[in-house]
Amino acid sequence: MTKTSLLILAALLTAPIGAQAAAEPSAAVSAAFGNTILTIDPDGRSRKIWLQPDGSWTGLSRRGLDLAGKWKMEGDKVCLSQSKPRLPGSMCQVFPTDPKVGVDAKDPTGKVVHLKLVKGHVEK
Repeated sequence: MTKTSLLILAALLTAPIGAQAAAEPSAAVSAAFGNTILTIDPDGRSRKIWLQPDGSWTGLSRRGLDLAGKWKMEGDKVCLSQSKPRLPGSMCQVFPTDPKVGVDAKDPTGKVVHLKLVKGHVEK
C-alpha cells in the first residue's frame, strides 16, 4: 500500500469512532430518557415531554394534545424544535437531571416556568 492509501484507510477507520463519540448523549439529557420532563406554568398546568435517544421527542400539551419534534444539544442546553403541531424555531433550556431539584426557565413568551424531572413515563 502507498502512503496515501494508508492515510485514507486510517481516516475511514477512525471516522465512525469520532461520529459515535459525538452522538453520545450528555448527562444533561440522558437523565430524561425513560422519564418525564414536566413544564409547570405559574397557574399549575403542565406540559409533559419525553425525550428519545434518537433525537426525537413526544409530549402532551397543557390541554392534552399530542406534541412531537426533534431535540439536540447546544452546550449544556437541550433545544427542542416542534413538528406537531408545527412551530417555527426552537427553544433551548437547561433540563433538570435530578428528580429532587427542578429548574426555573422562561417560555417563548418570557413567562417563568418550572421544569421538573419525574421518574417514569407519566401521562396524568
